[in-house]
Amino acid sequence: MMIGLLKLPVLIAAIGAFVIGGVFYGFSTFIMQALARVPGPEGIRAMQAINITVINPFFIGLFIGTALLLLGLAVVAGLNFGQPGAIHVLAGAALYVLGCFAVTMVCNVPLNNALAAVDPAGADGAALWARYLRDWVFWNHVRTAAALAGAVVLVLGWAQAR
Repeated sequence: MMIGLLKLPVLIAAIGAFVIGGVFYGFSTFIMQALARVPGPEGIRAMQAINITVINPFFIGLFIGTALLLLGLAVVAGLNFGQPGAIHVLAGAALYVLGCFAVTMVCNVPLNNALAAVDPAGADGAALWARYLRDWVFWNHVRTAAALAGAVVLVLGWAQAR
């Protein structure tokens, strides 16, 4: 069975989704809360530094690589829809690609770009920071849940594939 031959890539994608979800979970559960406790300009500067530092081959490679792998696996699962585990692979791919990757690109990245352009000590900095903390954290919760749920569903598909 085609899905059975892809058990290892499905497991690799699940691990990638778990790791990315775990990174985002850290932001949702303590990093952003800590940044909200410091004075606004300090929080902005820290987040600006984080947003620069996260653009590295290890994180970006895993984040984008997992999405690309899942797109390929979704095609194979779609072509083998009746096979055990195929529906789980499709669902897990959709959760990660749409709920994590697309949300990041459409929601979090534009907020990061706006934050990068603001002067932390400027008048617009405080207003943007308040909106950033509210909106960015909301979308981070969404992508965290999607990545982790996608990983769980992928593991279920991996377990069912023969």
